[in-house]
This record gives sequence, C-alpha cells and structure tokens, in this order.
Amino acid sequence: MPGGCDWGLAKAVEEGAVVGPRILFSGHALSQTGGHGDMRLPNEDIVCSCSSALALGRVCDGVAEVRRAARDELRKGAHQIKIMASGGVSSPTDYLSSLQFSSEEIAAIVEEASHVGRYVCAHAYTPAAAKRALELGVRSIEHGNLLDEDCIDLIKRKGAYLVPTLVTYDQIRQRGEASGMAADLVGKVGNLLERGLEVLSLADRKGVNICFGTDLLGDMHAYQLEELALRSKVQSPAAILRSATSTCAQLFCMDGIVGTLAEGAYADILVLEKNPILDISVLEDSSNIVMILKEGEVVKLSKRTISKVVDGRTLIQLS
Repeated sequence: MPGGCDWGLAKAVEEGAVVGPRILFSGHALSQTGGHGDMRLPNEDIVCSCSSALALGRVCDGVAEVRRAARDELRKGAHQIKIMASGGVSSPTDYLSSLQFSSEEIAAIVEEASHVGRYVCAHAYTPAAAKRALELGVRSIEHGNLLDEDCIDLIKRKGAYLVPTLVTYDQIRQRGEASGMAADLVGKVGNLLERGLEVLSLADRKGVNICFGTDLLGDMHAYQLEELALRSKVQSPAAILRSATSTCAQLFCMDGIVGTLAEGAYADILVLEKNPILDISVLEDSSNIVMILKEGEVVKLSKRTISKVVDGRTLIQLS
C-alpha cells in the first residue's frame, strides 16, 4: 500500500480493532521539491508537515535529507520505501516527463532501505525515469505507462517488477472532476490508459514480473475490480490471478508465506462458486464469494453457507 498509510492503521488491522486486509505500508512517499509528492500550488511556499496523516508525499532534497527521510519512514515501520522518480497526474506543478531526484539521492535511499532488509519502489512513467531507478537498485516500477521495449527488457534482466494501475486513468477521465480534481490535472491523463495497455501487453509477452495495482483516489475506490476487466484485454485470467497473488508475494519478499496454498503459509483464501481461470469477471460479482479466510480464520461467509464447530474445528457446508 504505497504512499500515505501508516503504522497505526496497519497495527489496528493486525490486532483486530479494524477489520481489513493485511497492510504493508510505505508511509509517506519521498518526493523532491516540485515533485509528484509536493502538492503545493505555485503560489504556496510552506510545505505541509510530513507528519500529517493526509499527506501523500514527504518533500526532501539532497542526499542528507533523503537519507534522513528514508530512515524516519523505516523507523516508523515502513515495509518498503516509495519514491517519486517522475512527474505525475495529481501533482500541480510538474510534468509526466519530469525526471525527479538525482542519481545520488536515489542511490542513498536504496542503500538505506537495503540496510534494514527493505526495498524501494518507484512511481515512474517514462523510460528515462524507470531505467535510472532500476540501474540504481529500485525493485519495482509503479505505473510505467510510457515505458519502451528496452526498459521492459531491463526490468526482465534485473528480476524487478512492474505494477500497472490502469483503472485509475479510466476513472479519472470519467469521474476526476466530479471527485474534486482540477480540470488541468484530469487533462494530464491523456492517453495513459491506452499506452499502459500496450506496455502491459508487451511485458506479459516477455515474461516480466507483473503485479496487481489500482492507485485509485478518494471515492473512486469503489471501482477497484474494474482493473480486472481492463487487464483481460491483453492478459489471460491465469496471468491476472498470478499478478495479484504469487507474483505480489515475491515482490513483498513473502514468497511461500502469502499468495500460495501451501503448508506453513498464512492461509489467506478466497473461495468462489465459479472458476475465475475460466472467466476472470466472476471476481467482479460479490455473489460468487462463498467464503474469505485470513490467516485461516473465517472473516466472511455467504448466506448460502452453514458453519458449525466440531471438536474445535469450524466446518463449512454449502446449503
């Protein structure tokens, strides 16, 4: 869960005070002044406090500042560090083509994360931004809509990961202004959806490690599962399912613990009435959900199931 989430919410979910999925948070994404995480308008000078729970980015400049920022996010429990390596849609003063942070700054952030067994993921749209990040040790490229074939090949050679987020561009086009985004920011989406599908198709054909993401903003979160339909234009159902399970587990350094059905794994299981390998769209219809387990505990049962405890075990039966 890159950008903005914190230790408190993750801990509340872990302890059961809040019901929800496991959270592997990044804390605040690191951004240079005027970068994708700097949300100031041109007439604003004061940087929002990095301690604000609502702040997506943490502005830091120079090797000393980025080291301190990375160390602080790691101190607060970040599972990975997110950096803004290129411009973005929702930031008001940069361009998608912007190259952000110096090589020295990125290398310092990667080094700090590696010192404590963590990794760095990079928001990046362009080949220039992604290639530089990958060469400096960044583990995953988030979005990557404008990547070229050379960059896709580099991801493959490095054993790195690509995390497309197609649905957010579709939804920003449809609902961005209604959700409060300025028209000029909505306009920055341009052809990112179409280009993103082309990159996803190429990456899939070349056998790149592809993970599942959405990056939806605010009230657009209701459309998370539409990412499945978009990806199905260029990927098989099996490939999409791997992107949301076993490949994500590898990226998270949790291979064999999540994203698999195996002895010793966490037993996070979604039981469906229909087979998503045959038709990925069955995941978009909640009526197909029979049961959800998290770490072996039942957290949701459909009304069509009957459960009872026998000898300390919960037995589930379809009615």
